[in-house]
Amino acid sequence: MKIALIGYGKMGHAIEALASERGHVVVATVDNGDQWPERLEADVAIEFSTPATAVENIRRCWQLGLPVVCGTTGWDAQYEAVKTECLAGGHSLFSASNFSIGMNIMFAINAHLAELMKGRDDYHVSISETHHIHKLDAPSGTALSLQRQIVERGKRKEGKVPIESFRIGEVPGTHTVVYDSEIDTLTLTHEAHSRKGLAQGALLAAEWLVGKKGVFTMEDLLGPHPQPLS
Repeated sequence: MKIALIGYGKMGHAIEALASERGHVVVATVDNGDQWPERLEADVAIEFSTPATAVENIRRCWQLGLPVVCGTTGWDAQYEAVKTECLAGGHSLFSASNFSIGMNIMFAINAHLAELMKGRDDYHVSISETHHIHKLDAPSGTALSLQRQIVERGKRKEGKVPIESFRIGEVPGTHTVVYDSEIDTLTLTHEAHSRKGLAQGALLAAEWLVGKKGVFTMEDLLGPHPQPLS
């Protein structure tokens, strides 16, 4: 598979290293607006840039006829418009707040736990997330996804599911959901050890997306009950 990397920071380098291990070739890297070629001979684009540039990058990939796997977060306000544009134009977009297989298993557990805790107002629920100091959006897209699940599945008010964000050193990403009561505390945590899990998930998404049209998420790739993939 020929891959174009849109955004060539630490995630781009992690994807490039793992891509070669999986037998793929990175044929182009675009790290700013001046580096866009007139043509890109690639099968798919993987986009990890910034919240301010992600939407324009997606559109430029579509103009070049490329399906896009987008891992950039922080552009939620524009998501519905981009989704409509994708479907109307016959394009392909795979986006996720987190591409880690382990984190998506946590999403499944979090949703089920929220349903189990529905109506249990004696438990106060909160979320915390810690990332490296270079991360531009806060709260993280992953934390917002966890919050959304708790609100929807647990029938809780969004304002009553607070998120606390920390930016420390080079932490790849840690997310924790806590249900706390006078009697006991229940804690659910996912801690990434490196960016390799995100890179693996992005490449799995890219492999899956080629040849498909539409808007997709990790649930389309993994199903409602995620299983680890090789």
